[in-house]
Amino acid sequence: MSEVRYEQNPFVENMVIPLGRKAIRISRLGKDDNVIVNHQTGEVSGTHIATYKKVDAQQFVKLFTENIGMAFNLKSSGIKALMVLMFVVQRSALNKDMVNLDSYTLKDFLKENENTKLSMTTFRRGLVELEESKIIAKALRKGHFYINPNFVFNGDRIAFSTILEKENI
Repeated sequence: MSEVRYEQNPFVENMVIPLGRKAIRISRLGKDDNVIVNHQTGEVSGTHIATYKKVDAQQFVKLFTENIGMAFNLKSSGIKALMVLMFVVQRSALNKDMVNLDSYTLKDFLKENENTKLSMTTFRRGLVELEESKIIAKALRKGHFYINPNFVFNGDRIAFSTILEKENI
């Protein structure tokens, strides 16, 4: 147990807790511009917990695809198709809003990701999921898709937030 004693409550202000390669920031919602409003009740208070974590490029793509998959309830095929999409974006879609997602693209992806199993049928099912989630949209040319820049980008930072609200029963 720590011997440090405080004159005032140390938990009242925003906190940053360093934990190895990541840091957790805890702050109150409803203070300054840190607000989530319940439009039915007008309530603007709560707690915001943000985790900051540095990862390598491969971990970044893996965590990105898993989090997008969770947010949009993607099945395994959708998550794998998203991994192929990210593969293409990183290699050939720099500053472009269209990608080619065909059998040749899948072949290139599988060559570099030997431990991943993904058939063309499953890949197509995954592309349908990505379309339904508004992550991609079919272009006129078969196999070409427009990417939604709000989800797929060439940046190196992204924040995922999950808001939990207790149901009043």
